Amino acid sequence: MPIDPQSAFLTVQAGLAQLSTLIVSYSFSAIGAVILLIVGYIVAGLAERSIYAGLGHIHGFDETLRHFFSQVVRYGILILVVIMVLGQFGVQTASIIATIGAAGLAIGLALQGTLQNIAAGIMLLALRPFRIGEYVEVGSIAGTIEEIGLFATTLRTAEGVYILAPNSTLWNQPVRNFTRNGVRRCDVTLSIGSWNDIDRAQKTLLAIANAEKRIRREPAPIAFVASLGETTVTLTLRYWTSAADYFATQIGMTKRAKQAFDNEGISIPLPPPEVPLPEARKQ
Repeated sequence: MPIDPQSAFLTVQAGLAQLSTLIVSYSFSAIGAVILLIVGYIVAGLAERSIYAGLGHIHGFDETLRHFFSQVVRYGILILVVIMVLGQFGVQTASIIATIGAAGLAIGLALQGTLQNIAAGIMLLALRPFRIGEYVEVGSIAGTIEEIGLFATTLRTAEGVYILAPNSTLWNQPVRNFTRNGVRRCDVTLSIGSWNDIDRAQKTLLAIANAEKRIRREPAPIAFVASLGETTVTLTLRYWTSAADYFATQIGMTKRAKQAFDNEGISIPLPPPEVPLPEARKQ
C-alpha cells in the first residue's frame, strides 16, 4: 500500500513537535536540577562549617565529635538534595525514601558490630573517661591514649607497643585512669634485717622523701612497718607525687633509699646461698 507523502510529513512533524516539547520540558528540569545541586552543595558546605564553628564555642567539646556531627549534617543535606533532584525528573521520592530506609536497615543489621563501635565512640567522646595523653587500664588493655576515633581507639603501651582497641571493648569495661586526677600515691618497699634500728630506718626514709622536690608535702610522706619476718622487717615509704613524675620518682627513691641505708649502716639481708642437692654434687 503506497504511503501518502502528506500523511507521513504530518506524522513526522507531530513527532518533532512532541520531541521539542519533551526537550524543552526536560531542559528546564535539567537546568533546575543543576541549579538545585549547586545551591544544595553550597548550603551543605555552609551548614557544615557553621555546625563545626558553633560546636567549637562549647568549652571542652571534642574535636573528633565536632567533625563527626558537622559531617552528618553535610551529608544529610546532600542526600535530601539528591532526592529533590530525582523528583524534578518525575521519580517517585516516596519509593526512593522507602528504598533508602530498607537499605539502611539491611546495612545496619550487617554492620551491627561496627555501629556498636560508633555508638561507643560517641559516648567515649561525650563522657570522656579518658583523653589523649592519659595512661589508662581497661581490662587486659593498658597504655597511653594516642587517638580516639569513631570506630577504635589507639593506645601505646609502656613498652612502645601499638594497640588498636575497638571502642565497644573500652566502653563495656571499667576504666582505670592513672592520669586524670593529676596525682598518684606511690609505695617504695624495702626489707632490712630485724637486728637494725627500725626507728632510725624510718627516719632515714622520711629524710630522703622530704629532700625530694617532686614529692608533695600534703599529704605528707609516711614510713611504716609493712610486715615482719623471721629475720627481716619490711618497711614502706608512702608518698604522693604528680602522675607525670610517678615512675621517675619511684625509681629514684628506691635507689636513694638503698644508698641512704648503706650510709647509715642499715643492712638489707641477702637471700641464703643455694646449697646443691647431693645428686648434683655427685655429678
